[in-house]
Amino acid sequence: MGKFISITASPPLYVRSKLLCFSLLYFFTTLSLFLYVSLSRNQCVFRYSPFDPVQTNTFSYPSSYGEHKYALPTHRSSCSSPVFFSDYWTVLNEIQSICSDSSSSEKLRYINGNSETFGGNFTTLKRFSYFNHSDNDVEVPCGFFRDFPVSDSDRAEMEKCGLVVASAIFNDHDKIRQPVGLGVKTLETVCFYMFIDDKTLNSLFHHNVIPKDNPRDYRVGAWRIIKISKSENLYLNPAMNGVIPKYLIHRLFPNSQFSIWIDAKIQLMIDPLLLIHSMLVVPDVDMAISKHPFFVNTMEEAMATARWNKWGDVDGLRMQMETYCEHDVPDSALILRKHGIRSDLFSCLMFNELEAFNPRDQLAFAFVRDHINPMVKMNMFEVEVFEQIVVEYRHNLKKIKTSSYEEQEEEQKQKSLRIIQKKRRWLDYGSWSLNGSSCKSYLMEMWDDHH
Repeated sequence: MGKFISITASPPLYVRSKLLCFSLLYFFTTLSLFLYVSLSRNQCVFRYSPFDPVQTNTFSYPSSYGEHKYALPTHRSSCSSPVFFSDYWTVLNEIQSICSDSSSSEKLRYINGNSETFGGNFTTLKRFSYFNHSDNDVEVPCGFFRDFPVSDSDRAEMEKCGLVVASAIFNDHDKIRQPVGLGVKTLETVCFYMFIDDKTLNSLFHHNVIPKDNPRDYRVGAWRIIKISKSENLYLNPAMNGVIPKYLIHRLFPNSQFSIWIDAKIQLMIDPLLLIHSMLVVPDVDMAISKHPFFVNTMEEAMATARWNKWGDVDGLRMQMETYCEHDVPDSALILRKHGIRSDLFSCLMFNELEAFNPRDQLAFAFVRDHINPMVKMNMFEVEVFEQIVVEYRHNLKKIKTSSYEEQEEEQKQKSLRIIQKKRRWLDYGSWSLNGSSCKSYLMEMWDDHH
């Protein structure tokens, strides 16, 4: 009896070639992603794809400007809480959708009027009375009791922004640095604004970063430059003037749904759309800010502020700490916000505290966060993440001297000297009696002493 022989036909050659191609494509894609993650600086920042569309350099600086000098090294080689970024195009579409659908959201109401200072200079009891905001019909103090001196054309452009990245340089304190890693559509979606004063503008003229014959619509790469005119409406201290765009950004850009504030000492290394999406939208929070790299308590930050002469009024610092004792400290060089009643109220109350005491915002941050109602939902991310999404630089070591500010600076120095003459030696804690201090238990534990 004959045997039947079964013959299995093999796939045609072109089918086998296709399978081979798909296999090779999968292998090399997986390998490239593995190498990208493995060779990243500390595996703290993961992109959906290392091949996201990225723009080339947005600006070439004159060699004399030195925008990349004096970068500070990062401190950590490991990461306990990595951040994952989604696909650029997915993020772009989602952010654009959120911005277009948020026009009907409820807004905070503000007190209008005139005052001796830009912020109103409210008493402690008056400031604290606004911390419990249970009625949205109640107006809150939020600066602008004097006019903020920007041009009408700048103001009109600022009102068009749906998502803004902002920074400020006063008294020629820092360099303008370009954001890195921007997607190809980011500059069409995100506004970049840099607030400067006359002294900083003169420095930009001096280094030919901005030509002197340039029209008043100043631009430096991605940044639109907003010159703040010299005005009696503002503060004598340039640092306090920088607090205005930092904490009242929601008022300067009233139609913005999201914002990122970056101190001018840092350079943004990740696309702002990816940051907003991963740190605000995905965790569904109002704000995101880094933990402080060194200090864990407000008292430690206050003592460092006095020790390094970052603020001359030490008695004022002591009074402030008696109010804020035993709260943790953020690093406020980078602040991401989803604008709404909670985050806007937080920013207003923060500004009021800074005007009442000093512009060292780390000192008041945690106190306002922990006492505000409604509570602001906050993402305090790890320092390792901060060190991967920005590069930090030293402040300007040499400044261009201009006669227009000499008298004003001299007046500020004299005022500071008068304050310093009256201050106690707070750093010598043996001369500070802890009896009756609300911070006594913390200070004794921190100093490991019984003075």
